[in-house]
Amino acid sequence: MTAESDEREVAVAMDPATPGDGGDGGDGDGEDGEPEGSERPLGSRAPGFIRRSRALHVSWQVGVFLVGLAIVGTGVVLLPLPGPGWVVIFAGMAVWATEFVWAQLVLRWTKRKVTEAAQRALDPKVRRRNVTLTVIGLAIIGALLGYYVWRFGFVMPWKADLHS
Repeated sequence: MTAESDEREVAVAMDPATPGDGGDGGDGDGEDGEPEGSERPLGSRAPGFIRRSRALHVSWQVGVFLVGLAIVGTGVVLLPLPGPGWVVIFAGMAVWATEFVWAQLVLRWTKRKVTEAAQRALDPKVRRRNVTLTVIGLAIIGALLGYYVWRFGFVMPWKADLHS
């Protein structure tokens, strides 16, 4: 155990919104890298009357898991289809994060990585590189499109006479 995990256990134990039995499944090792006190403590967000009854709490967790599974499954189906697949998957993860520590840690990690990527994307060197690569890509596409129009005219590709 580290001092950080001791601090987290004290913070969780002192927060009335978290169950006192420690049955949230978290190991409290602070791997998310966030400073203490900057986020809500890990654990169940179920109402107190549900957490007081073990059977009711387990039933609640099963229900939350099934709802989250349905949402994540829908997101996975939407990945190859037109639709917001990743948004739906993260919505399902958010549903799971209301009850499960592992989902809370995944969402914290994802949020941290997205924030880091956004900061890197705003770096002037990275922006210049991205603009340069975009211009080069558009020039190549334009050249290929120009060649196609010069060679075949304005004919759809599936109707082009490739042997002439």
